[in-house]
Amino acid sequence: MNIKNIALSIVLASSTATGIAQTTADSPMSRAVMSVYDKMIEENPADYETLFARGSEYYNQDDYIKALDDINSALRYAPENAKDLRFGAYRLRAAINERQHRFNDAYNDINSALAIFSESPACIQQRANIEFELGKYSDAKYDYNRLLGRYPRNQEALFGLARVAVKENNIGLANDYADRAVEMMPYAADSYIRRAGVRSMMDNAEGAVDDYIIALTTDDASNSRALGALVALADKNYPAVMNGLSRAIRQAPRVGMFYYIRAAIAEAHHNYTSAISDYDKILNDKLYSYAGLNSSLAKCFYALGQYDTALANADYAISATSDNAPYYALKADILIALGEYSEALANAERALQKDPSSKAAFQAKANAQIALGNPAEASVTLAEALLADPSDPQLLVNRAWLCETKLNQPDLARNLYERAAADNDPANVKSLKGFALYRLGKENEADSWFTSLLNNENDNDGLINYYAACYYAEKGSLEKAADCMEKSLEKGYANYHNWVDCNGPVTVAALRDTPRFKGYISRFSPIFNR
Repeated sequence: MNIKNIALSIVLASSTATGIAQTTADSPMSRAVMSVYDKMIEENPADYETLFARGSEYYNQDDYIKALDDINSALRYAPENAKDLRFGAYRLRAAINERQHRFNDAYNDINSALAIFSESPACIQQRANIEFELGKYSDAKYDYNRLLGRYPRNQEALFGLARVAVKENNIGLANDYADRAVEMMPYAADSYIRRAGVRSMMDNAEGAVDDYIIALTTDDASNSRALGALVALADKNYPAVMNGLSRAIRQAPRVGMFYYIRAAIAEAHHNYTSAISDYDKILNDKLYSYAGLNSSLAKCFYALGQYDTALANADYAISATSDNAPYYALKADILIALGEYSEALANAERALQKDPSSKAAFQAKANAQIALGNPAEASVTLAEALLADPSDPQLLVNRAWLCETKLNQPDLARNLYERAAADNDPANVKSLKGFALYRLGKENEADSWFTSLLNNENDNDGLINYYAACYYAEKGSLEKAADCMEKSLEKGYANYHNWVDCNGPVTVAALRDTPRFKGYISRFSPIFNR
């Protein structure tokens, strides 16, 4: 896996498999097949074979509602003697219910399938997985052992038994099962990804990181899943991931991939000085050459408030490739920070010419228009961006703030804030829900939202406390804002631009003239490389 592919994959999340194979199928061939199915079912709505086939295709496309509707119809019309079809339909419906975390329904369906073909190994395996999810560990263990007895090299059964052993607090046995499973397919990335999952269940984060790193080194299409899992684990246990990557670098100091992953994760967690060190290492030692490396450096220097250096890197990234729309958008942000608003607008427009759907370019263009004294034009720009992504919280709150503070459009502002406040993910501080609630006059709800985040979520990089500092500063609760600022900086939130220079709807601007703010910026200057 080269660094360019890593850059494209770095935000992927790991996924889990059910007992039914699944692929995304949205191609001209798939659409043509679906068109034929539609016509056949229109001619005969009780055509259970075609209903089952179309339901399977919907499942492959992740359209579980339509898949379930077709499978239910297929089972309703299929005669009892159509055993093969009914067996497949029950298995598929069980898989759909698994995907939707309706494990009791899945359990009933898989038992119906086993009532038709009781010795199906795939079905036994699927039932064992469902039993595990239901907490029926003894039943799951029985089915996994039954499978292993018939197929001694069944890796799924061994990993299943390892998971059960963890739940039974038999860690030694769990490790034995997981190690045996890996030994069966030692060259497959998935073996290490799955053992990492078992180790994560044991709270052995360091061991999980080592497995994900081994998976990354395999020549296997699954290694992108290892990268996604590693990134996700860093959100929960950043030190373990960084320690594991450092161990890998000590063992293989000329492998640019490890430096890049460590840098990208550090950057994502606002540790810009560490990220810069690794990006520079890759370039200076000629471990890899890729325009995105200079773009990443530009982002880091921009966050640290070192705008001239950021601009030089953005210009290099632009010159190094024709696929440079995001680099023009980044350059626009940097130019705004430098006060070059007209030039920033030109670069944002250049980015949009190359990529008309770029959120970053729309946002940069709007910011440049605001800085040039054209808030009405900025509102139109943000409205265009919202056409592509109507629920994006940053765009909603930014346009609402613009309508509220600069355009005297309170009704439109309220509508936009209400859309932002409708977000249903209480654990995501980037949803900006608390800010929207506060500006809708729902201060108690906003307070509760932030209190819940601060008390219940793992703020391992200081981002939650940064947003809380912005919120309390806006409310005028400056001491509370300063408390959150201190905690954020202690956790390593090193975005100097956001702390010192950023203006707009979410900012600590009201805190900046206070002695505590100035003292903290001075005290924590090392994390800003100052």
